[in-house]
Amino acid sequence: MRAAIEMIGIPYSWGGGGVSGPGFGTGRGAKTWGFDCSGLAEYAWARAGVSIGSTTREQWRSGIRIPKERAEPGDLIFFDNNAHSPGPEHVGIVVDATRMVHAPYTGQSVRVDPLGRRTVLGVVRPSNTWMNGHALSSAAPDNDGAPSSTASDDGGASSSAAVNGHVAQVVLQ
Repeated sequence: MRAAIEMIGIPYSWGGGGVSGPGFGTGRGAKTWGFDCSGLAEYAWARAGVSIGSTTREQWRSGIRIPKERAEPGDLIFFDNNAHSPGPEHVGIVVDATRMVHAPYTGQSVRVDPLGRRTVLGVVRPSNTWMNGHALSSAAPDNDGAPSSTASDDGGASSSAAVNGHVAQVVLQ
């Protein structure tokens, strides 16, 4: 999530960005250096050491589904904006219970916006132990797959999750 927040202000570019950061897009984004929604999500999770794929459809299958009310910072939130084409057309990265960071559309830049939209499809917590919605055979079993949350000494909330076998911790003030 923090890697995506660092990209606030970078222009939207259709097909732009990926694991290495912003880049020139394709088609109508070919002349714009920046990110599209899935490129931003791919970049942010690559910085955490997790490969989630480069399209919203690949990313939709990159981990475990989480109820929206259990979404934590870094989870991916998907939107189905096109009734004629079922499936996710947009992805954002959860900042907190009410906000996401995302690359919204052509002419805009990476920004933070409210989560509350009627087109929410679902939330996914990416993991290298999941692929296409299925647990990999080498995945070690854990409690319920959900990160743990605790209060920190300074009064902020602390959230930790296993990423590539290492515990990643985010403290929100």
